Amino acid sequence: METKGYNPEQTEKNWYQWWESQGFFAPQKGATGEPYCIVIPPPNVTGSLHMGHGLNNTLQDILIRYHRMKGDKALWVPGMDHAGIATQYVVEREIKKDGSDRHKLGREKFVERVWEWVETSGGMILNQLRKLGCSCDWSHQRFTLDRGLSRAVREVFVKLWEDGLLYRGKRLINWCPRCHTALSDLEVSLPKDPKKGNLWHLRYPLKEGGHITVATTRPETMLGDTAVAVNPEDQRYTNLIGKMAILPFLNREIPIIADEHVDQNFGTGALKITPAHDFDDFAIGERHKLEMINIFDMNAFINESGGPFKGMDRYKAREKVIEELDAMGLLGPIEDYPLRVGRCYRCRTEVEPWLSDQWFVKAKPLADDAARAVREGRTKIVPQNWEKNYFEWMDNIRDWCVSRQIWWGHRIPAWYCDKCGGITVSREDATKCSKCGSGEIHQDTDVLDTWFSSALWPFSTLGWPDETPDLGTFYPTSVLVTAFDILFFWVARMMMMGIHFMKDVPFREVYIHALVRDEYGEKMSKSKGNVIDPLVVIDKYGADAFRFTLAAFAAQGRDIKLSESRIEGYRHFCNKIWQAAHGVALKDISGFNIETARKLPYSHEERWIRSRLGKTIAAMREAIESYRFNEAATAIYNFIWLEYCDWFIEMSKPSLYGDDKDAAAAVRRTLIDVLEAAMRLLHPIMPFLSEDLWQSLPVPKPTKSIMLAPYPDAKDFPFDKVAEEEMTIVMDVINALRNIRGENGIKPGARIPAVLITKDESFGHLLWGRHVHIEGLGKLSSLEIKVGGEPPQKAAASTVWGVDIHVPLEGVVDFAEEVKRLEKEKSRIGKQLEGVLKKLSNDEFIDKAPPDVVEKEREKKDELTQLAQSVEKHLDRMRAFL
Repeated sequence: METKGYNPEQTEKNWYQWWESQGFFAPQKGATGEPYCIVIPPPNVTGSLHMGHGLNNTLQDILIRYHRMKGDKALWVPGMDHAGIATQYVVEREIKKDGSDRHKLGREKFVERVWEWVETSGGMILNQLRKLGCSCDWSHQRFTLDRGLSRAVREVFVKLWEDGLLYRGKRLINWCPRCHTALSDLEVSLPKDPKKGNLWHLRYPLKEGGHITVATTRPETMLGDTAVAVNPEDQRYTNLIGKMAILPFLNREIPIIADEHVDQNFGTGALKITPAHDFDDFAIGERHKLEMINIFDMNAFINESGGPFKGMDRYKAREKVIEELDAMGLLGPIEDYPLRVGRCYRCRTEVEPWLSDQWFVKAKPLADDAARAVREGRTKIVPQNWEKNYFEWMDNIRDWCVSRQIWWGHRIPAWYCDKCGGITVSREDATKCSKCGSGEIHQDTDVLDTWFSSALWPFSTLGWPDETPDLGTFYPTSVLVTAFDILFFWVARMMMMGIHFMKDVPFREVYIHALVRDEYGEKMSKSKGNVIDPLVVIDKYGADAFRFTLAAFAAQGRDIKLSESRIEGYRHFCNKIWQAAHGVALKDISGFNIETARKLPYSHEERWIRSRLGKTIAAMREAIESYRFNEAATAIYNFIWLEYCDWFIEMSKPSLYGDDKDAAAAVRRTLIDVLEAAMRLLHPIMPFLSEDLWQSLPVPKPTKSIMLAPYPDAKDFPFDKVAEEEMTIVMDVINALRNIRGENGIKPGARIPAVLITKDESFGHLLWGRHVHIEGLGKLSSLEIKVGGEPPQKAAASTVWGVDIHVPLEGVVDFAEEVKRLEKEKSRIGKQLEGVLKKLSNDEFIDKAPPDVVEKEREKKDELTQLAQSVEKHLDRMRAFL
């Protein structure tokens, strides 16, 4: 039984299962085009589909489906990241419910528990990607802890060690006192808004008498101070440079040094230098060869270096230090000072800069090569404005801390000798020290930063370190689609590793997409209650509507403002297409033969729609290949809804339902042929509906699925200048008639007379040849077309293309009633405009309202002003007719 509209739920599920069962997602053996490869930004194994995933993977799928249809050898590699800290945190939380913890279980048992969790609960997001319609080659699915990828990780670690690009040293890192691990910069969350803090002024006595006042936001770290620094140009302190200050509580002498990086305008211009607990201080400490004193243990409690404050946590120590300094008369003014304190991205504990023995990659040599590749155009970043951020980060890169003090992940392949203290780094598990030969060795307990293994993703997933056919065919990959927030932390590291180990860039292009925000431009968050769950809207409106919405708003460099109503709007678009197919193109087609109908000549309207299709094909190809997804979506939307449905279908009906069988067959032929090509055009964005309709069309098909059918070529639908120009004239005349109806309050169903007057006889012939369309679509009771002559009395008028269009209103419109209606409308618009003007004249509103709200009010003012002018004009005309 035929339903009244498109039902996506079962349709989408059935088609996806069929596609996957048929192996259509794998690179096609018969493909004659170029290799085209995308590696998915691997979601965390703990992850669930959110809006960022929805946008990112929709855009990737559009590209991969497009290139697959172009005949390219298209490979989309899916997979997941083991997400070291995130996954360990989830499993630790689970075992805590049983009254246990990882230390009670021991390393081996704990890792077993994590693997159990991964196998039973992890990877849920991959099935959610299927629901989205992602045509990944699931036979290529990878996991960053797969055996092959683990071998790649170890090979890279050892090779970096051999190349002198990897070392172990005591350096400053981000430390989470709760998770007990080092964190990458990306794993440190900085709040959007600063919190209220203080800037304390502390007086340090001078050895020779007097004191120097320093300003700090962290008085407790003074226990680890090893210098006071001033700017060498600061005249206030020139005479103190080289002298000694006495550190309160510990009575340690510390030098007053000069460093040009000291900001003279911050605080007092004198800084306490704590190299073990501040990144800027660490850099100053290295330059001046200062002692580095760690005052915290792994829980951020004061250790034995903190003298009388030993055993206190950092916040309690802060209170006591201030209290004691005040009692000693060494506490100066206290100012309010905004602070943005980093927190562990997983447990939200405030991160501590901490001096620790860690493994580091020498990033500068690798970063220089990666920056050069972009500068030389070997990898192109789109939009190009992101290149500036990329270069700034690469040119100012710090050595990369790659060790993590957790148990889930790639264990560092380094062994320490208990006899000689040597380090053995090995591709295979070591059994003896490489320096002294002793068997008394133990492996490093740390694991590698998750970003270390994901930095190898473009080549490790293709089989490296083996020389596999996939690696030879698909590396470098074609494009990476990603969000801007991991440009530095993941994209840059893939560039560094790919160039160093593969001697070529990992991808030819990087497309950076924007964020998905709510309809007001606010970032989605659970606390705000403005999160749109992609799985919920897919269930409600279908994956096609959701995908099309994301594509339609994915303009380069502009965040997407998403609302559920917009998704619902494109759900109506899906239904419009379905109804156009089943309600018109495929209705009553028994006995219809497309091959016979294709021999019939094309009418003016058929030539026009084919020409418009050709232009749409060219526009979509160019838009997709240049990552202007919104332009591609707009092009196909306008073609299907406005040109095919609203114009061509309506103009086809007289022939379709008339007595001339050849005319009916010809127009049905074009309805079907154009719809078939439009579905191939639409397929990368709306894969399910396009497949469903394409399969139902009575045309010969070269492939089993639309996803393997050729993407339309504009040369098959050549531009028809004459048909387009003539149709433009006819459509503009009809639109003018429709405008007259609306402007004069004529009821939608009422039939009206019209008189068209032209000075050009050829225009008269053209219009009369299309009189059936003008009468039908203009809803006319009569149509008179004249070359020259006087216009009718009391008529509304308009002019297009030199054609004067007149609609006699006497007997059609009650002029007195229309005057009353327009006066009410004028009053209503006036009140609205008055309210908007009042808002815009309020300085407080202009200063405090969000910029987009103010801009909307300004746009509203312009719209209401134009509307008021239009109503006034029509009111004058109606009064003249009385």
